[in-house]
Amino acid sequence: MNAPGTEVRDVRTRGPLASALSRGAVFFGLWLLLTNAASADLAPGLVTAVAASWISLRLMPAEQGGLRLVSLVKFLLHFLRQSIVAGTEVALLALHPRLPLRAGYIIYQPQLPPGTRRNVFCAITSLMPGTLPCGSADGNGLAIHCLDVTQSVIEQLSAEEALCIQTLGEVQRDG
Repeated sequence: MNAPGTEVRDVRTRGPLASALSRGAVFFGLWLLLTNAASADLAPGLVTAVAASWISLRLMPAEQGGLRLVSLVKFLLHFLRQSIVAGTEVALLALHPRLPLRAGYIIYQPQLPPGTRRNVFCAITSLMPGTLPCGSADGNGLAIHCLDVTQSVIEQLSAEEALCIQTLGEVQRDG
């Protein structure tokens, strides 16, 4: 057990080489999708993937921890289901004349510290119908615009953040 207030992180470390290789594979796979894997485009695709990997490592260096594939698949399935359900709810709220919108702002206190992982969480949250991160709030908070402030938005955001943390390989703080 850790002392209260200490942060626990996933102990796996991805070095620059592993990160470069995985990014290169993703960029090359994307190239293959975009070009229908045409044989004439393989050499330019490799050069482009190497250049894109180098640039991405310069802009966003390899960090401790890493993406967990099984958790990523679970998260993507959850995200798809949640998007359909929330999108339907938003459409009903917006189009049904007797269901009033109760739009407003809430302040959410995230567990993720400022940085790349929090930015990923905000980007994912912005894609979910009915909520939109609008910027920083007092202290460590995030201002979130939502269509219905009477819903349990903070609890939903907390659950989404926990899934995001699990997927990105970072463990929440103890205490």
